[in-house]
Amino acid sequence: QVQLVESGGGLVQAGGSLRLSCTASRSIFSINAVDWYRQGAGEQRDWVALTTSGGGTNYADSVKGRFTISRDNIKNTVYLQMNSLKPEDTAVYYCAATMGRQRYWGLGTQVTVSS
Repeated sequence: QVQLVESGGGLVQAGGSLRLSCTASRSIFSINAVDWYRQGAGEQRDWVALTTSGGGTNYADSVKGRFTISRDNIKNTVYLQMNSLKPEDTAVYYCAATMGRQRYWGLGTQVTVSS
């Protein structure tokens, strides 16, 4: 098992930046992949980005070129650097860890982008 805690959300103006953190309760070396998702009010949860244990990354088209996912294996933390934020990026952001057939979720952090 693994517990995940997201942090770093907040209120920012359009064009601004935020860095989200997802800290795991165990070494992320043992985690196959860590994803970021987001869910706006009344909307479905959408995938945003992922990082794999092998160092691979991928992004949704809507955030490509603006968001960067990275990992600090010593701190057991995965980051999501979000630049050039838009009002449509407003959502609760969740991280999820995949270990074998199990998926674990954090409780999320709210990001609000004002126009």
